Amino acid sequence: MSRTANPTKRADARRNEKALLDAAASVFVTDGVDAPVRRIAAEAGVGMGTIYRHFPTRADLVVAVYRHQVDACAEAGPALLATAASPFVAMTRWVNLFADFLVTKHGLAAAMRDDHDGFTALHALFLDRLVPVLADILAAARDAGEVKADLTAYQLLRAIGDVCAGAERVDPAYDARLTVQLLLDGCRQR
Repeated sequence: MSRTANPTKRADARRNEKALLDAAASVFVTDGVDAPVRRIAAEAGVGMGTIYRHFPTRADLVVAVYRHQVDACAEAGPALLATAASPFVAMTRWVNLFADFLVTKHGLAAAMRDDHDGFTALHALFLDRLVPVLADILAAARDAGEVKADLTAYQLLRAIGDVCAGAERVDPAYDARLTVQLLLDGCRQR
């Protein structure tokens, strides 16, 4: 095999994997982490064999989706801060992405029930990647006089997590996004 063919194949594999992870995240939001693999494959436009080649077990797939979404949230922070009308608008948009991510996160514990160390490592990754991103957004919002000075990124992440806990269970009377918006409104400097 030539050296030039290998990078092309890797690029295709990366695109397939990204499409698969995006599709799995979408399916997990609507159908939960126990959604049929066939549904995820159809959503991604790949065969089931492709899924099993990349992710031999459901737990492998769920963990990969989790890592993929942590990366997406981390990368979105600076982009939103650079393009939003204000730091508070950037924070609101980022928090909405984060809240959407949390819906799939709650199924993670069940999928990893036999891998406590792996779950602990993922939680550390979550904090290591996302707390600094939100801290930067909060600092910009604080500098602009848009949020209260005593608000910390860790406090806000925990509060949003608490608001979103259980939101994956069907309860038509509860809207986690509305509650998150109320939380954000309470963070504003008046």
